[in-house]
Amino acid sequence: MVRSGHDLCRLARVLIDHWPLKGLRVRSPRLELRLPSEDELAELADVAARGVHEPNARPFLTPWTDLPPAERARHVMQLHWSRLGRWTPQNWALELVAFFEGRPVGVQDMRAVDFGIRQEIVSGSWIGLNHQGRGLGTEMRVAMLHLAFAELGAVSATSMSFTDNLSSVSVSLKLGYRPDGITRDVLHGEVIESQRFRLSRADWHLRERPPVTVSGLTGCEELFGIVGEGAGTGAA
Repeated sequence: MVRSGHDLCRLARVLIDHWPLKGLRVRSPRLELRLPSEDELAELADVAARGVHEPNARPFLTPWTDLPPAERARHVMQLHWSRLGRWTPQNWALELVAFFEGRPVGVQDMRAVDFGIRQEIVSGSWIGLNHQGRGLGTEMRVAMLHLAFAELGAVSATSMSFTDNLSSVSVSLKLGYRPDGITRDVLHGEVIESQRFRLSRADWHLRERPPVTVSGLTGCEELFGIVGEGAGTGAA
């Protein structure tokens, strides 16, 4: 059955009523961050299949980019669905897809445990190899940090990079993160060190930032584990 535009809009509205995160939009000068439609998720999976980094690089502790292209694409889709399916206000992971000129280019995630109490998020990201080198990765993180600090009232944000991942380390330092210790893990049978970084709300306020706007947050507060009046307590 072919649905009319009116029917599709009504179905989208009903979906947002039940799962308000579908209506959340974070916009920066060049990007829009939001949850994808199923067709957009498939397009994002194609971006991952085409490559996320150079063949000799290994930037992720979970080596999902070592998978063959088809399996890599399925991993992106399954991780997106599983994180939504496991969501609780006490333990959540928001995978925001970054859209550049209307097309998906990568993922900026933010995750938290007991956010309503700890008010702390940890983030991660990836961007398609064909879209790197234009500052989009930095802009993605700036948009996510605005959501965390200005809209959700976070007091700190953390990130982690392998010590030899100079591009990721550079982004963290440029945005005002401070070193927060070293973590040692095992990857492919070898010990690998990661540098932890932490950005406080006070340090976030010290930096000039491009404008970011958020819409569709009303109704999402409970899902993030905060009460309505808790949103926006970090606004400048």
